[in-house]
Amino acid sequence: MTAYTYLFINIACISIPLIASFYPKHSFFKEWRYFLPANLLVAVLFLIWDYYFTDMGIWGFNPNYLTGIYLSNLPLEEVLFFIAIPYACVFTYFAMKYLVSNNPLQRFQSIITISLAILFILIGVSFWSKWYTGVTGILTGMYLLFAFYKKRDLSYVYLSYLIILPFFFISNGILTGSWIDDPIVWYNNAENLGIRMGTIPVEDSVYGFLLILLNIDLYEWLKAKSGL
Repeated sequence: MTAYTYLFINIACISIPLIASFYPKHSFFKEWRYFLPANLLVAVLFLIWDYYFTDMGIWGFNPNYLTGIYLSNLPLEEVLFFIAIPYACVFTYFAMKYLVSNNPLQRFQSIITISLAILFILIGVSFWSKWYTGVTGILTGMYLLFAFYKKRDLSYVYLSYLIILPFFFISNGILTGSWIDDPIVWYNNAENLGIRMGTIPVEDSVYGFLLILLNIDLYEWLKAKSGL
């Protein structure tokens, strides 16, 4: 059963949001026509990133926890990660917009956006020689600058991410070695800051945020283009 560990994590992350998507009064499955193309595009971009970082030895995967099915140098479970996690997160965003009518972060969201943009870019530029830190910081910061310039309201993105964080620490904790003998995903610490939240590289929290933000932003853009 150890070989199915990563697969089980993906299934655990998506199962409840998938079931809840068919809630009759507010059904997320009706949004699949916007989510699925958004997710496909973002997944392709992240898989290209993932492919090159794996090839460069910036991170890698422990075969003991994998089914052994690969697409190029990426295990099938890693590919599924870019479907399961965004689905759970965009569903959470969808639910928060329905459940929370007065978002307490709305009045501060512009300040949060520009502050995070500057912080991430400064860290990325300062540690450019560390590929994971540099690329993640600069890409995330630049996209936040773009969102700030376009006057995007990211308050529900921030709220959703705060709701997601406990689950992020559990799932990503297992992936990076918490509660199991060895990490499923290993990292070359020469290419990151070497700062861990438990077993999780601090860069993962920014990488994950960018993954979620791009999925939500493109989902909302496609929805707006449809006139809804």
